[in-house]
Amino acid sequence: MAALTPGSRWASRVCTTEVIVVKGPGTDVDLTCGGAAMVAPGGAPTGAPDPAAADGTQLGKRYVDADETVEMLCTKPGDGSLAIGGSALDIKATKPLPASD
Repeated sequence: MAALTPGSRWASRVCTTEVIVVKGPGTDVDLTCGGAAMVAPGGAPTGAPDPAAADGTQLGKRYVDADETVEMLCTKPGDGSLAIGGSALDIKATKPLPASD
C-alpha cells in the first residue's frame, strides 16, 4: 500500500517505469506497475512484468483512474502498465487549445 500524496515519487520493481503523483487522495492505495507493487525510486528492477499488465507506460503522459481522483506523470517509461486496486490507469485525454483567429 502506498500513500499517494502530490509530489511523491514511485518506481516499478519489474520495469523501468517511474512516476510522480500530480493529484492523489493522500490515503493508502494499492499502486502497481506490471502487476507488482511500486516502491520508492532507487533500486534496479528485478523480474519482469506480468504479461496481463504489460501494456507499458509513455514518457511525459499523465495517467488517471476512472474517477480522475488520482493523476500521475510518467517521468521514465517502461514495459509495465499502471493500476490502482487492480484497475488499470488510462492516459489522460488532452484538452483542445482555444481557437485563435
